[in-house]
Amino acid sequence: MIATQELKQPLPTKAKPNLRVLFISHTYVVGINQGKLDAIAKAKPTTEPATESATKAVTVGLLVPSPWKAKGWKQIFNLEKPHQQIQYFPAKVILNGRTGAYLYSPWDLLRAIHQFKPNLLQVEEEVFSLSTFQVAILSRLLKIPMVVFGWENQDRKLAFLRRWIRRFVLDTAPLMIAGNQDGEQLLRQWGYTGTIEVMPQMGVDMSLFDATARQRSTHEFLIGYMGRLVNDKGIDVLFKAARQLRKRGHQFRVVLCGSGQDEAMLRQVAEQEGVADLITWKGKVPHADVPLEMNQFDVLVLPSRTMPTWKEQFGHVLIEAMSMGLPVIGSTSGEIPNVIGRDDLVFPEEDDNTLANILERMIQEPDWYEAVSQHGIDRVQNHYTHKRIAERLLERWTEVLNHRK
Repeated sequence: MIATQELKQPLPTKAKPNLRVLFISHTYVVGINQGKLDAIAKAKPTTEPATESATKAVTVGLLVPSPWKAKGWKQIFNLEKPHQQIQYFPAKVILNGRTGAYLYSPWDLLRAIHQFKPNLLQVEEEVFSLSTFQVAILSRLLKIPMVVFGWENQDRKLAFLRRWIRRFVLDTAPLMIAGNQDGEQLLRQWGYTGTIEVMPQMGVDMSLFDATARQRSTHEFLIGYMGRLVNDKGIDVLFKAARQLRKRGHQFRVVLCGSGQDEAMLRQVAEQEGVADLITWKGKVPHADVPLEMNQFDVLVLPSRTMPTWKEQFGHVLIEAMSMGLPVIGSTSGEIPNVIGRDDLVFPEEDDNTLANILERMIQEPDWYEAVSQHGIDRVQNHYTHKRIAERLLERWTEVLNHRK
């Protein structure tokens, strides 16, 4: 009888080892950018018996330069620590603010690894960056697998040293995260043979960019833009489309939220196109206020143009707007069409006539407007929330670690 009872008892299962991932990137010095890391740290392990594919609990560490000199924004940022689940490691850097050239203090880098004891390193800098190379050396010496995220989507000319560093990093990392589909193609072109996952660096917080809080204007139709006021962003194309809409008799306003070096030039273009009186210049908007500002838009437009040394790498403002149920329209530059996921919301670069036609349809067809609004919400829920991106990373990390066993 005792033997029978013993046989009926469930077999013991193996304890799931804790996964300790150290993120390394200047991007996360700002607290609002840490949403993905918080989602990873809060992810629950599977309750099923431990298998090679079972989800492990994850402890997240974060090594960042602090302070960080953001030269493009002309600001100095100290590390923000809003999440209790993340272990923070501020570090001194050499050549602060030079994203591709800065190096971590070797002492601070080794101290973070010694104290945190990661079994995976994730570096979110380009493959030819000196800081990525620095971590790749330690990855090889300490035998800790390394994952690299990068946005690069153009095959720019690099000096011999940078090309050598790129090769060294590609030969070190068993998993690459490309921020866009062009980036995936480049990695293959550069000879990378490992696993590549395509996803953005960060997702969106749907509780912050909340569709239920959005209320459409009952007055003028508001066409919004949120971002830098620079030539690359194609804002002059939006002005030309606005001129066409005015000729067709539509009532609307264009609201520009942002600042940049080409603002004076753009104001002149608005005068030349005869639409200066239709434009509201809001200036730079703090990120915490972005949902409030976008809540007033009826549509958001991202009319970027490809330049010799740049094309749109993702367009994060698109998924923020889509999360709110705000319809978006974008050009064919870079990753924009893949982010939006609907051909009828995309226009060829520089084609102000097609842009005007899509905007006109937004104004005139409320049923279609509601359909594309819901499309954006669904697409963010399926692909671009912090939680969804965290889930995809966990799946790939598990594969990498299981492969090394």
